[in-house]
Amino acid sequence: MLQLYFFPMACSLASRIALMEAGIEARYHLAHIWTKKVVDDGSDFRGVSPKGAVPVLILENGERLTESAAVLQYIADLKPELGLAARPGDPNRYRLQEWLSFIGAEIHKAFLFPTFWYKDDASLAKPRARIGQTLSVPATHLETHEFLVGDRFTVADAHLTWALLLLRPAGVDIAQWPSLSAYLGRMQARPAVREAIATEMALRKTVAS
Repeated sequence: MLQLYFFPMACSLASRIALMEAGIEARYHLAHIWTKKVVDDGSDFRGVSPKGAVPVLILENGERLTESAAVLQYIADLKPELGLAARPGDPNRYRLQEWLSFIGAEIHKAFLFPTFWYKDDASLAKPRARIGQTLSVPATHLETHEFLVGDRFTVADAHLTWALLLLRPAGVDIAQWPSLSAYLGRMQARPAVREAIATEMALRKTVAS
């Protein structure tokens, strides 16, 4: 059975959404991203991954896979018939990678990461100045598309859904981009997405930051 190391409402939420959308059972281990402890047994999370970051997916053969873009594509490829990622060679495969890279670099690392890790205004001035321009990219795309890639839900949508959920506590109201607000509403209406979010929101309340 696959095992996912996660922290509630961190970027690993996208991996939980992907697993649930695919109907893949997994064992979930809560890893505290600040204390670097695995909550199950108090062990050092850096023993699971020296990066000390989620997600970490333990594969059936015991190998470990990290980084959301890689983990999400791996999960999608376990059930290729579901179309959570286009198959290799399909032009939409590269569109998927394009969106996963953009969300990870331009929204997550460039804005959400510094917002939640650094509290001083000087460090946050540049990320805050750029986020509007950054969000205009998916906002414009979603004015004419229901999903990020092709005509169906993919793991890129799981990733963007997580990012949009974190923007409000980061001080950004996505209501100023109607297409993003409508998109998030559509994603949250999906049963697997709704269940994944509810599960992690409940767990988040039990974990002291």
